Amino acid sequence: MLTINVNGTDRTVDAEADTPLLWVLRDIIGLTGTKYGCGAALCGACTVHLDGQPVRACVTPASAVGTAKVVTIEGLSSDRSHPVQRAWIELDVPQCGYCQSGQIMSATALLAQTPKPTDADIDAAMAGNLCRCGTYQRIRAAIHRAAEIMGEKS
Repeated sequence: MLTINVNGTDRTVDAEADTPLLWVLRDIIGLTGTKYGCGAALCGACTVHLDGQPVRACVTPASAVGTAKVVTIEGLSSDRSHPVQRAWIELDVPQCGYCQSGQIMSATALLAQTPKPTDADIDAAMAGNLCRCGTYQRIRAAIHRAAEIMGEKS
């Protein structure tokens, strides 16, 4: 049994220590917003935050979480009101949508560290997130828009 904090709630799960966090989130806890893409930390579809840092849940053993706080796409907001989610909706970013939860989680981590990112900052931070539909220009525009929305709140 492992206890991990997910989206602000301590969850005790019956999982082997080496079970990837992705499968604990999806199969045991039932949070299916985090997607399985490649299983090798190459595509970013499974990105979640671990104490605010983006990590690939497909290669992170559940036991490695320890006392860190896990935030999934479901934990950003219950009503899509997070500035990044708002920008994604406003600019109609997704095409198929499969990669978008990982894209949003990486973008959120970027904006937490760099509130006014340049295109180069965005490209560097998002380089590990692949989009088979090629929505990269819309993703970049949405990150800039989310930064504007976040600036309006300050």
